[in-house]
Amino acid sequence: MDFVTVFILAVGLSMDSFAVSVGCGLAEQKISFRHAAKIAFSLALFQGILPVFGWFMGTEIRIYVEEIDHWIAFFLLLFLGSKMIFESLKKGDQEELSDIYSWKHIITLSIATSIDALVVGFSYALSSTRNIFGGALIIGAVTFFFAMLGIRIGKDVGDSFGAKVELLGGIILIGIGLKILFQHMMIVG
Repeated sequence: MDFVTVFILAVGLSMDSFAVSVGCGLAEQKISFRHAAKIAFSLALFQGILPVFGWFMGTEIRIYVEEIDHWIAFFLLLFLGSKMIFESLKKGDQEELSDIYSWKHIITLSIATSIDALVVGFSYALSSTRNIFGGALIIGAVTFFFAMLGIRIGKDVGDSFGAKVELLGGIILIGIGLKILFQHMMIVG
């Protein structure tokens, strides 16, 4: 695939990560650059690596993943979004808020938003694309940029909305999960 096509694909793949990043910025208004980079790096790493895994796995597993990928993403995002909403409704306990930025949560978000990248890798294998690595690098770089931008936007918007913006972050995650689920059902149905 040519650079322009891969770049457009990368922008499309990074939109879920962008939305999740906005939610993270909303949830933690005082997020440090270190935490933002940690989240963006993980999102970008998974967006860049999963197409490579998909490419290597090829068409043999594609049938199974296509049938459940939307459900996996939906339930992961529903779980994380519900957890954020629940924590936003609790009184005090600011210590638990930082748990959202633990590696466990970040990797779960990264996987949930990157499942479509795995399918892209499968399609690369079907189209006999020989150089998946260049495309994966572009996808990862674009995702990193949009994730950092999303966190910044969420952080800036969050400052003006007060302490309960974590609720909105949880709603965003659930919304992304629903979007993934409905998009798949519209394509299949």
